[in-house]
Amino acid sequence: MTISLERLRRCSIAVDLGAARTRVYLKRTGIIVDEPTVAAVNTRTGGLIAVGTLAERMTGRTPGHIRVVRPVSGGTVVDIAMAQRMLRLLLGDKLRRAWRRRPLTSAAVCVPHDADPLAQRAAMETLTGVGARRVELVDTLIAAAVGCGLPVERPEATMIVVCGAATTQVAVLSLGSIVAAERVPVGGETVDHALVQHLRNEHALMLPSQGVRPLHLALGEDGPALRETEVHGRDVATGLARSVRVDLDALRTAMHTPLTGLIDAIGTVLRRCPPDLVADLADRGIMLAGGSALLPGLDSMLREATGVPLTIAEHPGVCAVEGLGAMLDGKVQPLTLDAMVS
Repeated sequence: MTISLERLRRCSIAVDLGAARTRVYLKRTGIIVDEPTVAAVNTRTGGLIAVGTLAERMTGRTPGHIRVVRPVSGGTVVDIAMAQRMLRLLLGDKLRRAWRRRPLTSAAVCVPHDADPLAQRAAMETLTGVGARRVELVDTLIAAAVGCGLPVERPEATMIVVCGAATTQVAVLSLGSIVAAERVPVGGETVDHALVQHLRNEHALMLPSQGVRPLHLALGEDGPALRETEVHGRDVATGLARSVRVDLDALRTAMHTPLTGLIDAIGTVLRRCPPDLVADLADRGIMLAGGSALLPGLDSMLREATGVPLTIAEHPGVCAVEGLGAMLDGKVQPLTLDAMVS
């Protein structure tokens, strides 16, 4: 999709509807919403009980009449009505009233690369349902690259890997456009599922929904003395609470197995690029962004597999919405002929 910077500057709000978190950027203000993309619904009355962080804490702890739902999957809105209700609560009454007083308000929203027309329509309907009169669609890869500070408008190759909760997008950009890109169904949730399955198969232990985070912390700790960690869960056979000592090397192996698809995607993108652009990447390297960019061992794994330098963005989770915000605020300027000559 083609991005018009002039049209984006007319927008007053930018939204990144991710599978894990929803982020909203208000023009000339900054990020005003950064909450999990989760809603808790009372199935008896149909009313919303909670959204965001509070709803996420309810996961796995609700009675039968309360259901925790995620209206976005893989960067695509799968439940438009629920996504609209969630956004209304996250934005708050004050902002929504101010939005209604400006009938020509436009909004920008991130969509995954090569999103089909239905996914694009779902994103547009979600924003129009909460007050936007016009919605501009921006490729997540370009928005994230701008948010990372990459010179995407220059005639030089820049490669970015956006690791999301459900999918990972890989692209090489030059002159403000995508030269080659690939999207694979591998993300943070895939890694979490691999860890859960490893514990179930090897230790007959069912991990609670909030039990993966401590494993990430243990895997991210350095030091030769730390070889094992204690994991609490439910015994598969008896259903009773149980704790086991788990080897961290075995967990790393289980975590790296699904990430081989990501390495294949990077190789596919590089093979599609002209040799001149690939040569640029030997010095410039790869930028790693997205909410799952901080998975323990992911950066070192990609460095070893590709043989090129790799840098993790300073704030990888908010790169996409920060990039959209920079376009809204007019901080991104189109490349002029004088700049190309210099």
